Amino acid sequence: MEAHMRKATLFAGLVAGFSTFAFNAAQAVEIEYWQYVFDTRVKAMDQLIAEFQKANPGITVKQVTFPYADYQTRVIAANMAGNAPDVIQLFYGWLDKFVAGGLLAPLPKDAFPHDKIEKDFFPIVSAMKRDGEYYGLPTAVRSLALFYNKKLFTEAGLDPSNPPKTLDEFVAAGQKIAKLDGSGNIVVAGSTVDMGGQDHQWWREVLIRQFGGEPYKDGDTKVNYNNEAGLKALNFYTSLQLEKKIGKAGFMDEGQAAFRGGKAGMTIDGTFRLGSFKSIKDFEWGVTELPANAQGVRSNYASYFANGISAKAKGEELEASKKFLAYITSPAAMEIWLKTVGELPALRSAALTDANLKDPIYAPFLKGLEYAHTTLFKDEQGQRQNAIDMVNRVLLEGQSTKDSLAQAAEAEQEMIDAAKP
Repeated sequence: MEAHMRKATLFAGLVAGFSTFAFNAAQAVEIEYWQYVFDTRVKAMDQLIAEFQKANPGITVKQVTFPYADYQTRVIAANMAGNAPDVIQLFYGWLDKFVAGGLLAPLPKDAFPHDKIEKDFFPIVSAMKRDGEYYGLPTAVRSLALFYNKKLFTEAGLDPSNPPKTLDEFVAAGQKIAKLDGSGNIVVAGSTVDMGGQDHQWWREVLIRQFGGEPYKDGDTKVNYNNEAGLKALNFYTSLQLEKKIGKAGFMDEGQAAFRGGKAGMTIDGTFRLGSFKSIKDFEWGVTELPANAQGVRSNYASYFANGISAKAKGEELEASKKFLAYITSPAAMEIWLKTVGELPALRSAALTDANLKDPIYAPFLKGLEYAHTTLFKDEQGQRQNAIDMVNRVLLEGQSTKDSLAQAAEAEQEMIDAAKP
């Protein structure tokens, strides 16, 4: 009963906060909400929809999901056919593509005042702003951290209560944990090597900065890593497989699968992985901040999926969409999302609670937000694949890091230039 009252109070507070907007959704209105398939996210949204419909019996919300690989294509095709959803989930890095395609409408200022958004949300929400208009708001924000397997640490003679704090300690721990068979093949990875996971973010926004560089300039429109810092970062990353032999790309297909299976001592991943890692029963795991460099320099990458209102939503559907978006970006919704998915609340007041800051799992991610960077992608999918290809050319084809880095920088600059209006 106490929990129910708390949620009701939070929701009431949200409605009061947006008091300038009179919610007048008519009875028996149905709207569609689209997101990509990720089990804990779908489960969380099911719960949010149920709570919302209970409080708003005149509105029905239908959740529609698609595999991640098909999601952008399906949204764009539906919009062209006039069948776009009313409320759309999108990665912040897709915003330019979605706005250019006419998929999103600017958030109505009467419902979502800019001064309130900028006061209440973490600053990275500004990545959803173009030409003075906000096009979406997140329910949660994500940062990166180092997950580690306490059982494998103990077996390797490492102290599971003292995870790596620096890059050198990270490599040393990985080498102690890694196990090879008689043919030199990894059977237990000291750490995952998975550029297709979150390692491309680690390389881009963390390692490059820790080696003295800056990945982009001019508002992330100019590639700035084809230099000594970028080369050092790429050499460090590829050495984890080629020289240190603490991990291998493709081991157990995905880094998170190797970690879940107890075959990797460490993996770099995001808050969104917490929900699925909670099901691990065979070993205890912990979370710590991403390793600093020898000089103590830390960096992180922060991101989020936002929720926006379709440009096609009109009349009663638009009113209902406003009300639904307000709810799924409320403190009550963020509490549900945190418990189910593991992603941190996007509202500062909901995230920076004493309980969260003292939590051994959430605290490292929250600390990471303090020094995180959010890449302003122009072609998120293409830029991500470009980084993956860069590393694969070195690991799989034997290309020199210098040549692969130069090739990647040229290709990415072309992508960024091509995306300009």
